[in-house]
Amino acid sequence: MEQKTKITAEDGKQEILITRTFDLPIHLLFRAYTAPELVEQWMGNRVLKMDNHAHGSYLFETTDAQGNVLFRANGSIHKLVENKNITRTFEMENTGFPVQLEFLDFEPISEEKSKLTMKIIFKSVADRDNMLKLPFAKGINMAHNQLENMFSKLK
Repeated sequence: MEQKTKITAEDGKQEILITRTFDLPIHLLFRAYTAPELVEQWMGNRVLKMDNHAHGSYLFETTDAQGNVLFRANGSIHKLVENKNITRTFEMENTGFPVQLEFLDFEPISEEKSKLTMKIIFKSVADRDNMLKLPFAKGINMAHNQLENMFSKLK
């Protein structure tokens, strides 16, 4: 089955380009990235903090049934323009991966369709390549499918 979220990683570059067209209006797609209760639903992480403004920050966490932290990620929000773009950092704690810089651009295609383009810049080509060795493409596709399904159930 073809994955709807496309990942492009050119040899020798420190970046990944991620694109996906959603059957969602732009305001819902943007809200899915900025409303804590929605982020929790499609990402499967608890949102411990989400200050959606310039110089704001966020903190996500996943724990097991015993309360042990399995995953924690945080970042700073540098710029946020509603229904247009988010510029932020992203750091997975306790993984050895350095901070990444993310540019998320939201584009309306029609009243009921929109496109997300994410450009992620890594500290080095090696860091980028190590990320791609993980089931990164499968994971982001699953999350984006969940995002789209979440809203289709509400329609």
